[in-house]
This record gives sequence, structure tokens and C-alpha cells, in this order.
Amino acid sequence: MEQRASIPPGLPRDNPIQSYWQDPPDEIADCRTTPELPNEVDIAIIGSGVSGASISYNLLSSNPDLKVVLLEARQAASGASGRNGGHTKTATYRSFLDNVQTVGAEDAMKITNLEYNCMVSVHKFARENNIGCDSVRCQTIDVFYDEKQFQNARESVSLMEKLMGKGNAPEHIFHNSQETAEKFLAPNSVGALEYESGSLSAYKFTIGVLKLALQKGLNLQCNTPANSISKSPTDGKWTISTPRGNVKAKTLVLATNGYTAHLYPQLQGVIVPLRGVVTAQRPGQNMPQKGLETTYSFVYNDGFEYMISRPAGSRFEGDIVIGGGMHVAKDEGTSEYGNTDDTTYDKNSADYLSECTERYFGTRNWGKDNPDGRCRRIWSGVMGFSCDGYPFVGPVPGEEGLYLAASFQGHGMVLCFLCAKAAASMIKGADGEELKSWFPACYRVTAERMRKKSGGRLRASGAPEPEPVENGVH
Repeated sequence: MEQRASIPPGLPRDNPIQSYWQDPPDEIADCRTTPELPNEVDIAIIGSGVSGASISYNLLSSNPDLKVVLLEARQAASGASGRNGGHTKTATYRSFLDNVQTVGAEDAMKITNLEYNCMVSVHKFARENNIGCDSVRCQTIDVFYDEKQFQNARESVSLMEKLMGKGNAPEHIFHNSQETAEKFLAPNSVGALEYESGSLSAYKFTIGVLKLALQKGLNLQCNTPANSISKSPTDGKWTISTPRGNVKAKTLVLATNGYTAHLYPQLQGVIVPLRGVVTAQRPGQNMPQKGLETTYSFVYNDGFEYMISRPAGSRFEGDIVIGGGMHVAKDEGTSEYGNTDDTTYDKNSADYLSECTERYFGTRNWGKDNPDGRCRRIWSGVMGFSCDGYPFVGPVPGEEGLYLAASFQGHGMVLCFLCAKAAASMIKGADGEELKSWFPACYRVTAERMRKKSGGRLRASGAPEPEPVENGVH
């Protein structure tokens, strides 16, 4: 794992597999607001995913006079935000016990609230701004195949309700195996847990936020990779070097998730890329053809899969989009850490995902495959993970004017939008009590966190579960 974590991420690869969501690419996919790069701006942001798009939108909404340039190595929203599973799912209970032990009850509760509020805010923002991204608010169901995991879920929910108060904690409903089989078409489980969730096209959502920022004066420069960054000792400004020339900025934001160490090598081994696989499948002929009412996760001893069903009225309604299968990749998934090659995917994981849907729902519920075949598309995406399991958001200590919004643990759809709001507040100098009241302290960039290198499996959503740590040794 140390060897995998030491692999430099490099730049995003040319010609990645086109994801299900990016077909066809949006009209602004190759946008360059101005033919030439600006020589100097107030704020430069690198990375056009949910984080970069939302930070630029927040900053320009509060000050339209700012000169903001957003640089993207490839097409707009072509990274994790355009390549994920389309799930706005909190699942905070999975980490709540651990969070209480690691960072304390106050931050554990802030994390729970942030994820829930982020999920609500993303769908609300899409609705209020008419972003057509197939946004659906619904329930989700976590189906358990491991008694110990199910018991851990009960303990976690119980502690969450005790600490937060039953009316303030997100509502969780437990189901026995019979209810799970009958109501949710998932036989052979030990039980299930139901709570609020949602699904959308994260690609269309991100593009929508970018378009709103463009209306407010954002200069978007796609297909413009940042090769390096440096700080001038004379005026303290940052210079971003690209193949099209240099840009100077007083403030620089790295919204580069799994690729961050490419530009800031001090984070090598601190933020580690992890490649994941997602498939889009046509539902079996006995399955609801216009989509299932809930989203799903399937939880077992050494990992889980996460799944949405495309809503009625959307393109490819009823399609099942499912990701995971990390544990069957080479070396039990370790080979996918440090891997940023999204021009291909792990075949073992893809094969596993293609066969697991019929197994999870049962042959009778699934029925015969669609005459056009089960699998519509397979693609991969690069996530960013830290060894403590938390994002890096805010100013970098000792680096005046440099900010991070990165390392979202494969969980960005319920983190990035509100972390971007926090980052924008910090950039504007509004880092006071109001922000501290809701933003987890453990998400902030500290010198201590930047010294924590990955020495074992990372705490990862959808990745293999971590090994226990004893005396700091994995």
C-alpha cells in the first residue's frame, strides 16, 4: 500500500472512457471563454468538478467584480463529477461510531448534518435554478448480507439518535430479511436499513452550476492542464504554468481531488487516488421497467456496491447504475490505489458488477435479460482518499493564498457542494463563528494532517474496509 500511495498521480489522462453521463458531451464541454488565457486574475481555480464549479459560483455571486479563471485539464466536468454513480447518499451511520472515537462527538454530528444538508441542498439548488439533471429525492435501502455489519449499523444508529436526539438525527428504519425480500425485491439478506437519499446526473448538475457561474462572469478554460504551480517571493502571487501560457493569481484553489499531489507534491501519499468502476445495466425483464422506487447499497463483509435506478421519464429510464466490486480487483483492490488510468477499467470488477445484479435481486425477480443485453456501458473514474478518511478543505498552512477542496473519499455528492460553500467563505475572509458552527474542524487543512501518509488500507466509501490500526501500525 505504501508503494501504491507513492505513485505520482500525474495529469488526468487524455481520451478517457466516455462515461454513461457524458454521452453526449454538453455544449460547454470544450468551452474557452476567451481565446487566450488571462495573464492575471484575482482567483484561479483548477478543476471543473462540483467543487471547482460551486466555489466559482459562490465567489462570483458575492462579488461579481472578481476576476476568476477556472482551468480544466480535459473537458468540463470530465473527472469524478462526470463519472460517478449518480447517487446523493449520505450513509453517515457507516462512519459515525468511528468518527465519534476519532474526532469526537461534536464533529461526528457536524459531519452527519453536513452530509444530510448537502444532499438536500444539491436537489434544492437544481430545482430552484432549473438545472435539468434528473434530480430525484427518494428513500434508499442498505441490504446487509453480514450479521456483524448489520449489528454495527444498529449500534451506530442508536448512538447517533442518543447524541443528536431522535428528532434531530436523520431517520433510519430497520427491516427484517422477509420485509427486505418482499418490499425491496432483495432475497437472502440478514436485513436492511432505510433512510433518505436521492439520485441525479452529477455531470448535468455540475455543468448546470458551471453555466450559472459563466453567467456571473467566470472565465472557463477547458483542455488547459496545469503543469505546475509556483509562488513569487516578491509579490506573493501564484503562477500556474500551462501549455498555453502562464496565469498569475493572488489566490489559487486546487479543486483537483485525487490528482492534487501532481501540483502540490507535499500531498504525495497524503491524498491518494483510487480508481473505481461503474456499470450501467438494462434491467431484467421481471424488474420494474420504469425504475425502482429506492436507491440501494448491498453491504457484505469486505465491501459494498452502490446502485441507483434511472427515473421514469429520463433517458434510459429503468437502467440500473451500479458501482463497486473493488474487492475482486487485483490484490484485493490494492492495485486500484494510485491508479489514475480512466482510459480503461479493472475487468474483474466490471465482470463482478455485471453478474451481481441478478444475484442480489434473485433470478426470479430479475427474469430474463433484456434482448439487447444486460450491460449498456462500463467506465471508470478516479476518486481521492486521505488516510484519516476526511476531505481537505481550506487554506494550506504556511502557503499564503493557496486553498484546497479535495479528497472526497468517493463520497463527493454529499460533501462537495457545502464544502465549496465553506471554502468560498474562507477565501472571502468570512471564517468566523457562523462557519465554525456547522463545518467540521476535522475537514480543515492542518500541518499535522498533511504529515499523515498512507500506510495501510484507507477508510473508503465503496473501497475495501480498513484493517485495524494498533499503535499506529497497520
